[in-house]
Amino acid sequence: MPGAEKVSVTLTAEMVQAIRASVERGEYASASEVVRDALRRWQRQRMEDAERLDAVRARIRRSLDDPRPSLSESEVDVELAALFEELAPSGGDAAA
Repeated sequence: MPGAEKVSVTLTAEMVQAIRASVERGEYASASEVVRDALRRWQRQRMEDAERLDAVRARIRRSLDDPRPSLSESEVDVELAALFEELAPSGGDAAA
């Protein structure tokens, strides 16, 4: 494998057994293939996580940059009244 570098890693006994079992079942030709596959998946997951985070940041930035309020004043009043009603202790008097 051109450009490959050999590294040493320490794994738990359970991890080693899982790798060996996968190779014995014929899912992979070697333990190295198992680890390379795991690393490719890890890299792909990190890339997908970064893309999702970038999308969230962009959405937040668009929201912050938008000068329009997302709710009108009357909609805010209705939302707040509903929230206060939901949070108020049952039985009426909130000061009790």
